[in-house]
Amino acid sequence: MSRVEGAGGQPGPGGERRFPDGFLWGVSTAAYQVEGAVSKDGRGESIWDRFSHAPGRTFHGDTGDVACDQYHRIGEDVELMAELQIPALRFSVAWPRIQPEGRGPASRAGLDHYRRVVDLLRQHGIEPVVTLYHWDLPQPLEDAGGWRSRETALRFADLAEAVAGALSDVGLWVTVNEPWVAAFLGYGTGEHAPGATDLASAVAASHHLLVAHGLATRALRARLGAEARVGISLNLVPAIPASDAPEDLAAAGRLDGLTNRWFLDPLLRGRYPSDVLGRLSAQGAEVPLVEGDEALVAVPLDFLGVNYYTTRTVAAAPVEGSFAGLGVADVDLPGAARTAKNWRIDPEGLTALLCRLSSEYPVPPLYVTENGAAFCDYVDPEGEVRDLERVEYLAGHVRACHEAIARGVDLRGYFVWSLLDNFEWADGYSMRFGLVYVDYGTQRRVPKRSARFYAGVARDNALGVEGAGAGSVSGQ
Repeated sequence: MSRVEGAGGQPGPGGERRFPDGFLWGVSTAAYQVEGAVSKDGRGESIWDRFSHAPGRTFHGDTGDVACDQYHRIGEDVELMAELQIPALRFSVAWPRIQPEGRGPASRAGLDHYRRVVDLLRQHGIEPVVTLYHWDLPQPLEDAGGWRSRETALRFADLAEAVAGALSDVGLWVTVNEPWVAAFLGYGTGEHAPGATDLASAVAASHHLLVAHGLATRALRARLGAEARVGISLNLVPAIPASDAPEDLAAAGRLDGLTNRWFLDPLLRGRYPSDVLGRLSAQGAEVPLVEGDEALVAVPLDFLGVNYYTTRTVAAAPVEGSFAGLGVADVDLPGAARTAKNWRIDPEGLTALLCRLSSEYPVPPLYVTENGAAFCDYVDPEGEVRDLERVEYLAGHVRACHEAIARGVDLRGYFVWSLLDNFEWADGYSMRFGLVYVDYGTQRRVPKRSARFYAGVARDNALGVEGAGAGSVSGQ
């Protein structure tokens, strides 16, 4: 990747922080969170359909039945992206639209829908980035064991082949989004679909999600050849010890082990971390390894996606009775800025994370495939959404990316979560992450101040002196 003036840690000619040529700016979405139309054109039931309709599972019983109605409004949303001049959209395909039962012949209607999405993006000069799995497992597969079962990973490879055949001109592919969330919140704590609460199931699910990634990567490359670039997106959360006390250092190490190294090590080093294996085994949770799995999971990546939102400062707590034997307690930092989800805002943590990956692991090129924040947005009497907190948040994290590049990290792109306010899983519609405000009653879209700000950064490939695009410091 070529370097340009201002991308090596020093300001550019106008004092701006300029990014390398070809740096990819984008936004991310996920099918269940935006599409709606859950029964349209033969779509089957997903685990999130079942979960969200169960009493008490989501905020106010919210579901993705309608969401942002993007299944019908994709043309409008692509035109809005084109107006904003946002260069790339990372979106996910809904497995139940393509295989309603999770197996068998692919639905022509499902594949045609995503073919239309890619064609619309291409017509407007927007780069499509496809995620194959963003948590909407077909319910029939869950009924047969879900991610506890290796069979689900085998069926995922079939999905990958079918989607690759229909979208063969797509260049960037994410196999699985945040396997930690799908496994440990879905099968361990029950906070996400399918709502199971069993550590052994969560550990099995985590492994089968990685097996699915390996199989899908092979399937994509067999179908698409060397032109396709394939990666996986991990939600990584730096664990910071509350003090230098040995017990706090050990607690942070345990948290880092289960949330970060549990996936980084098998993907990039070909083995699970022995300390985490031992602790999980002591609690009766074994990895269902089959001969050849380690090589399959560690199939070379073309890139690694990093989803970053926050850091956690932790102290030691009683291990007995804690989830997965972690024995950690989050420590409040007085005065720390936080989002509406009470996540600490820590842009420096992103720089540190990217630098750690680059120095400790044999990483391929990196992309920040998700970064964003929920705030209490509203449309003011002038019809605007002046989300200045999000503008500041994004400016800080874009600056953090620039700093990582200056320190030698091969970072190729940055994607904001999310294009639209949408269904935020167990939080329902209570949390707004979007660059675009959605009035869910009317489906009216209102670009926020942050959308104009981010469009300027993407257009100029630079962060200006005062935190806006290099050509503007107003964010308007």
